[in-house]
Amino acid sequence: MRTTLSDLKRWHSEQQPIAVMTCYDASFARVLEESAVDVLLIGDSLGMVLQGHPSPNPVTLEDVAYHTRCVVRGSQRCFILADMPFGTSQISPQETFRNAAVLIQTGAQMVKIEGGLEMVETVRFLSDRGIPVCAHIGMTPQSHHQYGGFKVQGRDSLRADQIVESALALEAAGASIILMECIPRVLAERVCAEVQVPTIGIGASPACSGQVLVLYDVIGLSAAPLSKLAKDYSSVPGGIAGMVRTYVKEVKNRVFPNDQHCY
Repeated sequence: MRTTLSDLKRWHSEQQPIAVMTCYDASFARVLEESAVDVLLIGDSLGMVLQGHPSPNPVTLEDVAYHTRCVVRGSQRCFILADMPFGTSQISPQETFRNAAVLIQTGAQMVKIEGGLEMVETVRFLSDRGIPVCAHIGMTPQSHHQYGGFKVQGRDSLRADQIVESALALEAAGASIILMECIPRVLAERVCAEVQVPTIGIGASPACSGQVLVLYDVIGLSAAPLSKLAKDYSSVPGGIAGMVRTYVKEVKNRVFPNDQHCY
């Protein structure tokens, strides 16, 4: 039986850490599921790790829909979370709903949308109409041109307060999960203390309800040098399954992330 949003909420309330990993095809979906990953994220990171682009922005809705179908066919238990690519959610709530519905119809159980306060009405529109939303705040990779690169967000007090305000507003609008990327550990812990929904961190804090990493970083197949938030498990014995199981164990035991992988 496939994991549900109710399961994720229960694990959060019971303080059972949630292991999330990106996944893009049926074969890896099977391996990750057998290695006890809880949530498979069909991330727009596929643009960089599969398609060779320098950013996720060229990824299309059709790309994510195709890879979501593959992941769904390769798994039976994992919760399925799909990214809304660049340009598919930064529009009207009505158009975003139509795009999100495409991903839900492929088998996704939730969509992930980047952005803060500007996305509140869109999140409310979707959640009111039965589409669960994971709100992605902090460093949002689709906005890397605006940031001048993939940079840590929330280092100054004004921006930190804006991120906390965004988290609370998105939760109030119906976001079921808050994902925080590349923000200072103390800020991530502030958000965790103030919101009631599960939180997922990447370059954030071990205090988050769960952690996510890019599959290709975990297994040592990334072409570029790893950023601080990632961890290469390729030296772990047991092949890919051994690497993934070690990542899951470290998340569950709150060993990962440590100070080395937080900001």
